[in-house]
Amino acid sequence: MEDYVKAACDRGLKRLFFLEHLEVGINYFERTWLTPGDFDHYFAEGSRLREKYGEKIFIGLGVETGYNPERPGEILEKLAERQWDRIAVAFHFMRIGDRHYNLVSRKPYNLDVLGRAGVAKVVSAYFDTVLEAVETVPAEVVCHLDAVLRYHPQIRFERSHYRQIEMILAAMSERGMALEVNVSGCRMREEPFPALAVIEEAVRRNIPLALGSDAHRPEDVGQFGGLADLLGKSSQLSGLLE
Repeated sequence: MEDYVKAACDRGLKRLFFLEHLEVGINYFERTWLTPGDFDHYFAEGSRLREKYGEKIFIGLGVETGYNPERPGEILEKLAERQWDRIAVAFHFMRIGDRHYNLVSRKPYNLDVLGRAGVAKVVSAYFDTVLEAVETVPAEVVCHLDAVLRYHPQIRFERSHYRQIEMILAAMSERGMALEVNVSGCRMREEPFPALAVIEEAVRRNIPLALGSDAHRPEDVGQFGGLADLLGKSSQLSGLLE
């Protein structure tokens, strides 16, 4: 964590939010989220870093809540156990049969099974579940809204999917939630997650935006280069980062 804080300070950031993953009831072949013990260490280390770097940068200790539609009550209980600086929500794992599969993974283990289930069907189920998550979790931010099956060669959104996105944005607006502009998409598809058209619609609805570098390595912290140029392509979004 200290390496990330140092990277943020080196890039002149004044605020840094960690969003560590919380999942409940997921049957997956590897763990990509923190255990309760991990979160204990997370808060202890975060407190130490605040003491050390507090005069240079605000360090927020947040959580990226992976929504499991079969365990909403348990998710809310886990969130209530700690004092978070930011609660974000996303949907990472879909159950097929007795196992879960990662919706944002590049691994064939996930892509093959989800693809056989039907790409359009999986995307529809994904957006339905994100809407349920928005309506259930007391989150401030919705993460990587349109990143579902981002590595699948047949991924494309249909008109019905965009209607689902509009329903999600409407629910977010009612609850005062922000939309994450995740710049990892710029490295994958030369457009953030979500796409510029979705960001435009969010701005039209007065939904706040939360800039995220989705840094899984310290060197990725604050790597927002090129985003201003991308937003500048839209008359609605140009100047947004000024």
